[in-house]
Amino acid sequence: MTPVSGTWATPTVTAPRVVTVGETMALMRSAAIGSLAHLPSLDVAVGGAESNLAVGLRRLGVPAAWISRVGDDPLGTRVVREIRAEGVDVHCEIDPERPTGLMVKSRPSAATTRVDYYRAGSAASALSPANLPAGIIESAEIVHLSGITSLLSLSAHATNIAAAQRAVAAGVRVSLDVNFRSRLGSRERLATRLGEILDHVDILFGGPEELSLLVPGADETDPHGLLRALARTGRQVVVKLGAQGAAALVGADLVEAPGHRVDVLDTVGAGDSFVAGYLSADLEGLDPAARLARGNACGALTCTAAGDWEGAPRLADLEALLSGRAGDPVRR
Repeated sequence: MTPVSGTWATPTVTAPRVVTVGETMALMRSAAIGSLAHLPSLDVAVGGAESNLAVGLRRLGVPAAWISRVGDDPLGTRVVREIRAEGVDVHCEIDPERPTGLMVKSRPSAATTRVDYYRAGSAASALSPANLPAGIIESAEIVHLSGITSLLSLSAHATNIAAAQRAVAAGVRVSLDVNFRSRLGSRERLATRLGEILDHVDILFGGPEELSLLVPGADETDPHGLLRALARTGRQVVVKLGAQGAAALVGADLVEAPGHRVDVLDTVGAGDSFVAGYLSADLEGLDPAARLARGNACGALTCTAAGDWEGAPRLADLEALLSGRAGDPVRR
């Protein structure tokens, strides 16, 4: 598809139910374990929290849109092509002056993953409210934002604020994943910026250490206390606990769901997949326990494949895991 007026756009057949905005980068990743100082080669892929979420939703049958910017370079073309191929409605400006961001992921040891970013001055760092297409937020049911975008640059943060304000004005719910990335900025900077959005948020996600940055003096070892501290009328607060599962406070109800035992290959992207599972179940009208159960299953299955989004499950995959029918790992 040829970019028109500097923008890649996928014609929408079904209006997106969820709209998200943020940077997706080209991803260089090592196939072997060891330091990048010695490994001879890297694989090329793409990855970004917000597009991971959009892909996860599409695989679960939820129409989703992703808004961003990429450079006028082969890596930007690859980013757009991969996301569009998953059925996501793409609205992505092509920047002739700035490059597509780059992420390098390696496994220094069997037990560790290292992620390095090269995104300063990237095309997506110049995101602005002008990149939010007319009507797309107003016609959605949920706008999903990320703390990553707010730390990317001041103009990207302004885009998050504008998206939240437009959603509130149109009666559209706002979802926020704290998604703290220490290499983009400090906890204090993110807390300040998300404080400008938090009052608009209807569904809030984060790990204990992430949610604690929104509550001065909070104890991150007390997930239930964090949920109560961040609760407000009409808001769902969800704490992601990794292999231990997740918990949520919805209204006056505190709900918990255990995690799943799986053979972990790559944990990057599991949190985004969890959020996709939770939001898809919410849109189906499932109860909070079922939302957490689907989120946990999505996150677990994503960990079993390499890549940020490639292992995101489809409904049939979830049914097999949740019913205990996963069975023989060899499919004949």
